[in-house]
Amino acid sequence: MTAPAEGAQDSSRYRIEHLSRFVYSEPVRRCVMSLCLQPLQSPGQRLVSFSVKTTPPARLTTEDDPFGNTRHILTLHLDHDSLEVVSTSEVEMEPPPALPERLGVSTWEEVRAVGADPKWWDFTGSSPVARPSPALSEFVKGLGVEPRDDPLADLIALSEALNDAFEYLPGATSVDSTIDEFLASGKGVCQDYAHVLVAIARSWGVPTRYVSGYLYVTGPGLGQPGSAFGAATHAWAETHLPHLGWIGLDPTNRSLADQKYVRIAVGRDYRDVPPTRGVIEGGGDSKLEVDVRITLL
Repeated sequence: MTAPAEGAQDSSRYRIEHLSRFVYSEPVRRCVMSLCLQPLQSPGQRLVSFSVKTTPPARLTTEDDPFGNTRHILTLHLDHDSLEVVSTSEVEMEPPPALPERLGVSTWEEVRAVGADPKWWDFTGSSPVARPSPALSEFVKGLGVEPRDDPLADLIALSEALNDAFEYLPGATSVDSTIDEFLASGKGVCQDYAHVLVAIARSWGVPTRYVSGYLYVTGPGLGQPGSAFGAATHAWAETHLPHLGWIGLDPTNRSLADQKYVRIAVGRDYRDVPPTRGVIEGGGDSKLEVDVRITLL
């Protein structure tokens, strides 16, 4: 598992610009859309500012969902053949607390006892995408990873094993792909890795949630204040452990989530937190273009 990079003890402040452009082959007469683009206000993450602008101008209202995410409801009753949604965020990230080397065998008993508490049932039971299946059970048997001596070490081992088991290949799956399809091909993207980790960890009795957000990617000679590069929308998982709280695991990149991971929303799986989802009247064929830019301030 990748350790925090040098300088990870410092807080980071980012400006994030997220552009979604919908282009239609025929005019859209009416559009109602849910936008899940506002980063969370949560421990270790402070939302300094957030705004949304659309072209053409649309009516926007806000609401909070059951998982604590803020959504903007876009309503547009005007003929249009394209729609641009631009969200701008400024977020300050603190490094996560250092993790202990291990929690201990008895902690597994505490983890499993949590499943009896109804407040965790959303994150311990199956969900529409992250659910058990015969194919997943067979995959887990072959993976050779199971709860053993320590929940923290076992979950990190699971994340690393998933990184080894699959090939990251953009375009190999879609947002509607199932875990079984991902297991069959062995190729996919971050949301596929996250869904498998979520499903397996829940089968172990660990409260686990899906996270959508941004990952600020750095490289040699990069990352200086004012630069903008390597930005990406991303997905990973968070598991809740006694005495530690939520721990971010990124099987796609074989790493623990640190202050380079900006959380937009959390849910049971991707279907709870897509960045844009809605209905239109008209439109014909449509195309979506997405561009994300992150500036380290």
